[in-house]
Amino acid sequence: MQWSIDAAHSTVEFRVRHMGIATVRGQFKTFEARAELDDEDALQGLEATIDVKSIDTGVSQRDEHLRSPDFFDADRFGDITFRSRAVVADGANRYQVTGDLTIRDVTRPVTLAIEVTDIVTDPWGNRRIAGEASTVINRKDFGLTWNQVLEMGALLVGEDVRVHLEVEAVAPQEAAV
Repeated sequence: MQWSIDAAHSTVEFRVRHMGIATVRGQFKTFEARAELDDEDALQGLEATIDVKSIDTGVSQRDEHLRSPDFFDADRFGDITFRSRAVVADGANRYQVTGDLTIRDVTRPVTLAIEVTDIVTDPWGNRRIAGEASTVINRKDFGLTWNQVLEMGALLVGEDVRVHLEVEAVAPQEAAV
């Protein structure tokens, strides 16, 4: 059964090193996703689409640079997508989900470590589940290669990007009884 992500109660965040000394955080404000759960409410699959133009680091000039051809080239490659290929249970309410992540039309396998909550019923009778997922990707693997080497040898923008998602999903209405 496909559950829809409640974007109002979910976040797609990232962190990357700046000049080798600090961490810059950002998020994508617009995305949609679906989670597939089996009859026993075990995770079976995920797919997500993220609107690159919705990037927000809190600094508009940096956000515009990230949307530019130097990084995401949002006018040409408007979406980041993830489609799971394998889900492996990794303990109680934990999963390793491997899938295809596509950024700038470059697709690479990525594994998300996911921990989910038990299912609850909200005050309106909807069944909900939440989860946290994380992974680390190398941005250069996806064609995000712009950088500068600083005098001390550090990179202006780190290559490893830590991705963290916190999502809440809602069961289809017919399953919410």
